[in-house]
Amino acid sequence: MPELAQVVVDVPTMQTNQPYTYQIPPTLEKQIQVGVRVIVPFGNGRRTVQGFVVGIDQETKYEGKLKPIQAIMDLQPVISSELMELSKWLADSTYSFWISCLYTMLPSLLKAKTARIIRIIDEVDEHVAFDIFHGKDELEMTDVQDNPKILSELLKLQKAGKIAIEYQVEDRAHAKTVTGIRPRLNFEQLEDERISLHSNAHAQNRLISYLQSLNGQTVKFKEAQRITGLKPATFNQGQKKGWLEKVPIEVYRQPLDMQGTPDDQHLAAPLTLNADQEAAVNKINHAIDDHASQVFLLQGVTGSGKTEVYLQSIANALKQGKTALMLVPEISLTPQIVNRVRRRFGSKVAVLHSSLSNGERYDEWRRIERGEAQVVVGARSAIFAPLKNIGLIVLDEEHESSYKQDESPRYHAREVAKWRGKYNHAPVVLGSATPSLESRARAVKNVYHLLRLPHRVNQQILPPINIVDMRDEVKKHGESNFSQTLLGELADRLQKGEQSILMLNRRGFSSFMMCRDCGAVLKCPNCDISLTLHMDTRTMKCHYCGHEEPIPHECPNCHSRQIRYYGTGTEKVEQELHQLLPGARIIRMDVDTTRRKGMHAKLLRQFGHHQADILLGTQMIAKGLDFPNVTLVGVLNADTGLGLPDFRASERTFDLLSQVSGRAGRANKQGKVIIQTYNPDHYAIQDAKEHNYEKFFKQEMMLRRQAGYPPYYYTVRLMASHPEEAKAAGAMAKIYEQLKNGLSSSTIILGPTPRAIARMKRRYYYQIVIKYKKDPHLHQLLFDILQNTQSRGFKDVQVSIDPDPQYFM
Repeated sequence: MPELAQVVVDVPTMQTNQPYTYQIPPTLEKQIQVGVRVIVPFGNGRRTVQGFVVGIDQETKYEGKLKPIQAIMDLQPVISSELMELSKWLADSTYSFWISCLYTMLPSLLKAKTARIIRIIDEVDEHVAFDIFHGKDELEMTDVQDNPKILSELLKLQKAGKIAIEYQVEDRAHAKTVTGIRPRLNFEQLEDERISLHSNAHAQNRLISYLQSLNGQTVKFKEAQRITGLKPATFNQGQKKGWLEKVPIEVYRQPLDMQGTPDDQHLAAPLTLNADQEAAVNKINHAIDDHASQVFLLQGVTGSGKTEVYLQSIANALKQGKTALMLVPEISLTPQIVNRVRRRFGSKVAVLHSSLSNGERYDEWRRIERGEAQVVVGARSAIFAPLKNIGLIVLDEEHESSYKQDESPRYHAREVAKWRGKYNHAPVVLGSATPSLESRARAVKNVYHLLRLPHRVNQQILPPINIVDMRDEVKKHGESNFSQTLLGELADRLQKGEQSILMLNRRGFSSFMMCRDCGAVLKCPNCDISLTLHMDTRTMKCHYCGHEEPIPHECPNCHSRQIRYYGTGTEKVEQELHQLLPGARIIRMDVDTTRRKGMHAKLLRQFGHHQADILLGTQMIAKGLDFPNVTLVGVLNADTGLGLPDFRASERTFDLLSQVSGRAGRANKQGKVIIQTYNPDHYAIQDAKEHNYEKFFKQEMMLRRQAGYPPYYYTVRLMASHPEEAKAAGAMAKIYEQLKNGLSSSTIILGPTPRAIARMKRRYYYQIVIKYKKDPHLHQLLFDILQNTQSRGFKDVQVSIDPDPQYFM
């Protein structure tokens, strides 16, 4: 009886989580495995689509004639058995289509339209070289994917390590190569060539001796030049005479600068732990040794040495032949942490994040998949790295909202980490100075094991925080971004040769432009948001859709020239700072100055080498930075996030102030923090001043309980969008009726209402928020809604379902 394959197909207009059954042709039976991609016919016409094999069966209940798989796209699975199981769980827990979860786990090279190149990497016999490869070193998979006999031979060659498959996107993301040389003649043949040389042909004589020493091996051309001292012309002569041939040698791209800084060499060796760190490491190592899938919450004040705890725990996992995965919120913002991991574990480390080029990501993914890298450091999507035998998973700054994906599948990396930890019987460590309320509440209930690091490793106390009431400041000294207190402290640091960090959570020059005659605000034509002035490009920009237009000289509404710019941004603050402290050297870090690749690391390196006195930036400078000469941190406007219509606004403000305060006084010098605010009595600001997480946690939990928000309730947000507002609202009204009729009476439905920013990228958005503790009908009902959105009744309406949303904006 022929074997059958269960295939999840990619049909954008009609996605489903139900796999389709296809017949495996006898010629492909040995090649088809779970986790490979295939091409299959779909529908009544001649249409073919791509799909993933998710199961192999012997029987089916289907009584009609099954369609056969047309072609196979991979010689080996691109999705491992672990990731296949994970993809099923992910689709179910995030209300997503299975196919999108499978694609999420692959590097972009395997998602995009790719050319699949089969390359010879070791000696093959003449039949393969000439009958299959036609005398070349490579061939395209599409040329042979319909020929089962050749596919079978290629599969054997791949298992023997003779060939490798590469994925190339528009010729940009292929394997990086350098020129190599290899002898074309054997030892005796080269000796015969030596006899015919002139007696004074010393260079060619040396070349022959060197080629004989290679025993047929391939070496890099530059290496051959260095060893022999011969000029390129001599090698070219040898090539013309047929003694050698030049061939490409694959090398891995190096995604991060390994140079580091001259003063971080000491980080290569483990540091001495204090008693708190040692206790934490012992408990984590005990779980690694016992193969226990425990979740640890490592709560440590800023500067308490959490990174060293991670590194020594990772070292223990590696010692036992296991692998380790460490996530950080954004690698580009935390290059110092990544550098420490690479200093400690060297070539065992692979890095995965969005700033890498296609080629760099491709190389790193292959190193992990081949088992050449045992430690993976990455941002959110690195949680899907194809590591095997994981011994430890770490999430640094676990409270960060960037761990939640805001496109389908809308997963939280913390939940995926817990799933992989359970699958691999490995502990998961969640680290933070200010844990999310959800994680801390689980630790209180002993669902997580709480580990504490209450003291800084340098024995310094946490820096004192001074709150400046800007209401009084404006009355006494007029409008300014700088209080007299902060200016005085900045001047004092300049005099002492110490450094300062200033944070303002807005980029650009001004927040908005308004006409003083008619009150019109210049808005984005695509979004319900005002445009921001950027002086460096002399444009008005939308920070949501990227729309850009020239700075107007008159009001577009009433043509008055009485237009003014309100609010402030990093550009404007930098300009004011130059006027107030003309001698200060300033580095500005925001999305505009770090747009080019590598600029984050470059600017931080300059600051670390004391090429600037003040680092001014948005919240990207709040975390992960460790500069021993920084003794002052200033927050210019602590209220930026407090007024947002979001139940997590206070928590985010407290986290941000605590994190940025921790950048001061991390070495032997005492630090100081100044927070400027118009809400000095707000509990989030007062608790941050006292470095009192426990007090904030109790106050915020009380408010969450009263309002019925996480962690006391689970939440789900449904959103519908359409270019016409009435159609978006109508779709959401239909969904509301379905929810109202199907959910338990204890479940709370908020909405439907327009989203806080009601229009974005020329689409109108309406939302419903569901709050529940337990509802047996909810899960299936949401999947029914997801499936219904594929019907014609939802034409052009985009519907998304977001479990545990981080924002309600």
